[in-house]
Amino acid sequence: MAYLIWAVNAYCPHIELGNTIQKPELVRALSRATGLVEGMVDYSIKELRDQIVSFNRTGRPVKVVGLGTFTPTISLDGEFNIVYRPDTALSSGINLPGIFSGRLINRENIGLSTDELVEKWNTAHPDDPVSG
Repeated sequence: MAYLIWAVNAYCPHIELGNTIQKPELVRALSRATGLVEGMVDYSIKELRDQIVSFNRTGRPVKVVGLGTFTPTISLDGEFNIVYRPDTALSSGINLPGIFSGRLINRENIGLSTDELVEKWNTAHPDDPVSG
């Protein structure tokens, strides 16, 4: 007996992620794009981080137009954290029609319902159908 999550994970569309861009590569790219020396870009990133933390420590969210909002939160056990809500410019930028150039797995399943994904699973795995 297969679980629903197995069917969804097997057949839902997802992005094949490439290697994560690390800070040095990002700094080099920003330096080339802006004309700032790499040291200043690196310093600016660190300073932005420190200022967000500083303002959040006083209970003030930080909104960076084009990047998003950083809001301080606290869990039930008293641990502080920062919640990041991306600016709409970020999601809009990745959702422009035809702009995504990465590799999509199960592209043909975009728009299918959970029930349709289960049907695909059950067809491919008649000996181990999703129950319930």
